[in-house]
Amino acid sequence: MGAETDYESKIQELKRSLNAVILAHYYQESEIQDVADFVGDSLALAQAAAKTTADVIVFCGVHFMAETAKILNPAKQVLLPDLKAGCSLSDRCPPAAFKAFKDKHPDAFVVSYVNSSAAVKAMSDVICTSSNAVKIVNQVPKDRQILFAPDQHLGRHVMKQTGRDMVLWPGSCIVHEIFSEKKLVQLKVEHPEAEVVAHPECEAAVLRHADFIGSTKGILDYVVASPKQKFIVVTEAGIIHQMQLKAPQKTYIPAPPDNGCACNECPYMRLNTMEKLYRCMRDRTPELVLPADLQHAARAPLQRMLEWS
Repeated sequence: MGAETDYESKIQELKRSLNAVILAHYYQESEIQDVADFVGDSLALAQAAAKTTADVIVFCGVHFMAETAKILNPAKQVLLPDLKAGCSLSDRCPPAAFKAFKDKHPDAFVVSYVNSSAAVKAMSDVICTSSNAVKIVNQVPKDRQILFAPDQHLGRHVMKQTGRDMVLWPGSCIVHEIFSEKKLVQLKVEHPEAEVVAHPECEAAVLRHADFIGSTKGILDYVVASPKQKFIVVTEAGIIHQMQLKAPQKTYIPAPPDNGCACNECPYMRLNTMEKLYRCMRDRTPELVLPADLQHAARAPLQRMLEWS
């Protein structure tokens, strides 16, 4: 514990000397969440990045999130503790393949999920997150066909909520697609009083067992406000730390994936550690750098998302 406490004080010192802000996603390990200035989901983190007055943004999340911060803050330095912290959704939607997909539907309005590369964002009309996807799609002109990428499960959930027909890119998240319906049903039998809360990136077979479906922030708000005392949590287990901070009297059971693990953690999110966070601030590297023309092209659809939200 001593080493971690030491990192914490060093990080606080560096934050002051660099005039830095630390932004962390809910799926980061608890120590990183505790040292961050702001903890949130993709939408809240993009909003926080857009508003910050810090000179340096240290992004504890994954690559596309740091890209988003850089696109919204071209003049600021954006640091990422581990550049290898990618995203299966983003990786499964390569820009060249997405361009070919888009070219088949030249008149379509393109809505891209924030879990995508800067290059895919640059080819989009508007970006969405799981928090605001329904709101964003509802604002697309009714006479336009919609292309939705890259998460097909979120896309299907949004189609159900909005009644809009959309052409879906066939992507999915490695964390959310391997939740086991069978194990979830077993947990429901073992804990009949528990409510099931799930992220819309999960497969339809899993979502049909949910009492509440929402973004990470939506799930957090729901369990804190709910009169229920026990929840089966069907998303990345990092969010449970915030649930325990905000409603410590309640019980949270992480839903297991289809492999042998007890809970489901994103291997990319977990690449960031306190040591890497300290080193990246101390050395001001690795830095997230994007070509100016790509930043410019991707900024308009992101700004549109922030306006429409």
